[in-house]
Amino acid sequence: MSRVASGIATATLASQGSRAGRHTRSGRGRRRVSVLRSEARRPSERLAVVSLTLRAANAFVARHHRHAGPTRGMKFALGAQQAERLVGVAIVGRPVARALDDGTTLEVLRLCTTGAPNACSFLYGAAWRATRALGHRRLVSYTLGSEPGTSLRAAGWRLVARVPAASWDRPSRPRVDRHELRERHRWELVL
Repeated sequence: MSRVASGIATATLASQGSRAGRHTRSGRGRRRVSVLRSEARRPSERLAVVSLTLRAANAFVARHHRHAGPTRGMKFALGAQQAERLVGVAIVGRPVARALDDGTTLEVLRLCTTGAPNACSFLYGAAWRATRALGHRRLVSYTLGSEPGTSLRAAGWRLVARVPAASWDRPSRPRVDRHELRERHRWELVL
C-alpha cells in the first residue's frame, strides 16, 4: 500500500470511529473500503526481486505460461518471490526483431506469473530498472492483440505499435511456423 493510500485509510479510520473496516459511502455515492495498517501486506506477503538462471526461469514458463514456451537465450532473468515462493518470472534479452536490435534496446521475451496480485507490474518495473542499470535506453515487450496490457500501463509503458500477424518464413530464408499467427501489440519504455 502506498503512503498516500495508507494515509487515506488511516484518516478514514480515524473519522469512522467504531465503524472501522466497513464499507462507507463517500462523496458522490462511491464506495470506499477502509484498511487497517495491520491488514496491509505483511513483510512475508510483499513481493521481492530475485535473480534467476535461464534454466529456472524457463522451467517456470513451461509450467505456467498460457501460450508461449521457453526461450533460447537471455541477458538476465528476474523472479518475483512472495513468502519464499516464486510467483512470477521475467526473461529479458536482445530484441527478436533485427530492426530493433540497435545495441541500446532490450526486450522482455517472457513474463509469466501464477496470478499473484501486482506481480506482472512489479516484474515489468524491476526489468526496466535492471535494463537502465545495464546502460540500455529502451525496453520493449509484446502482448497478444486480445490482451489489454493493464499491467504494462500500470508500470508506465506506452503502446507504440500494432504488429499484424505474419510468418517468419521468407523466400530467402525458409522457416516452419510452429505457433499460431496472431496480431500483437508492441509496448515500450524509453529513457
